[in-house]
Amino acid sequence: MQVVVGLDAGTTATKALTAGLDGRVRDLARRGYPLQVPAPGRAELDPGRVGTAAVEALAEVAVRARERGDEVVAVCLSAALHGLVPLDAAGQPLGPLVTWADGRAAPQAAALHRSGLAAGLHARTGTPVHAMSPLCTLAWHREHAPDLLTGAARWGGVKELLLVALCGPAPEVDLSCASATGLLASASRDWDEEALAVAGVRRDQLAEVLPPTAVRPLAPDVARAAGLPPVPVVLGAGDGVLANLGSGAVRSGTGALTVGTSAALRSVVPAPRSAPELFCYALTDDRWVVGGAVNGGGSVVRWASLALAGADGDDPAVADVDAALLAEAAGVPAGSDGLLCLPYLLGERAPWWRDGLTGAYLGLRRDHRRPHLVRAAVEGVAQQLALVLAALPAAGAGVTELRGAGGALAAPLWREVLAAALDVPLRLGAVEASGLGAALLGWHALGALDLDDAAELVPASSPLPVHAAAAAESRRTRDLHARAAQLLADLLA
Repeated sequence: MQVVVGLDAGTTATKALTAGLDGRVRDLARRGYPLQVPAPGRAELDPGRVGTAAVEALAEVAVRARERGDEVVAVCLSAALHGLVPLDAAGQPLGPLVTWADGRAAPQAAALHRSGLAAGLHARTGTPVHAMSPLCTLAWHREHAPDLLTGAARWGGVKELLLVALCGPAPEVDLSCASATGLLASASRDWDEEALAVAGVRRDQLAEVLPPTAVRPLAPDVARAAGLPPVPVVLGAGDGVLANLGSGAVRSGTGALTVGTSAALRSVVPAPRSAPELFCYALTDDRWVVGGAVNGGGSVVRWASLALAGADGDDPAVADVDAALLAEAAGVPAGSDGLLCLPYLLGERAPWWRDGLTGAYLGLRRDHRRPHLVRAAVEGVAQQLALVLAALPAAGAGVTELRGAGGALAAPLWREVLAAALDVPLRLGAVEASGLGAALLGWHALGALDLDDAAELVPASSPLPVHAAAAAESRRTRDLHARAAQLLADLLA
């Protein structure tokens, strides 16, 4: 069978999968790397590890494909968005890669909001003005590391690192990843002059923007290591928008829900849309994705494992603690016996984009126990996603059905709580939706697949059951959740 490799570089691991034109995943390899926290509020990656992981994961699936008799005909790239790394003229990193979870640029984001510039920048670029944005991180460098800002030959992200590792140095990036930098004007698909001035970077320090279906040849040394001919490498897109494709959520009315360490809810539209509560990033030249990401997800359960169960975050068995806590919490009734959690452990993104938000429990009583705290945290994340869902119709991106993906959805409690809070048919699809989306985009770039057909190729479960009483409880407390978050933000401002 002919297969395309979907190579998905995320925040803590790079995964490579192979998929045929039928959309079925044939194989999967994973290479992890640690998220480094050198100081409170920082979140960085070693850029060398990102490139090495991509080459190793590609080689592993390529070897196994050859052993099965499969033929790899292309590689397509998926990359975590909002990363920022300085590069020299040869594409080699000059420092760590700052990830979306890094909060150092919160003061710069706040200053742009106070100045009145933020709304226009968001409207033109589709990227909220928030600490996660490369625009704001560059503005931080302008204040704190000006020599590095101006001295770097290039500034890029995860996608640029992948292209250097697999294809060799070339100042190119795809439209999708460029559209999530806060530096690209969506309408003109060119770097925005005001954004460049705010960031303090020159045009020649940024890559040439190419379509997501553009191709480059696999570098000879990488091809030899993987036992491959110089197959085309499709530039691909960002991981979030590719999750829509890999979930089969590419038609009007069908949205994608992804719940992993964090979570997001997104819908495909035919052209860029401006919405103050949402982002808008490209999938292809003629498909854009509107939606919102929230900082909570599996991370709130991991926090509970560390803070409430005494787990060791470096112990591989910590995932078993997460699962045990979720099983405990499943015994608590919907609404957590009146306990409300605002799960803002890392601030919050959609729909408010407030860096300074902090978490809180409200309504805590003597009879509440650890399972209540865990369930309330899961319910808090679900409420935040419901607020994102409610914001989509104003952008012309309303949904009547959702396709779910992500590792957290393996837990029955997450499925139950999300189905009740979102209260639209929720079907489960591919777990590795971004990698599968990359493979499908690769087939599209080869001219073999119409992206509309992805909706039929990707299998989905029957709709998850919605417990009427749980859905009613979620609706009853949603406004309280939103008002409490605003009051907390005002109190701590």
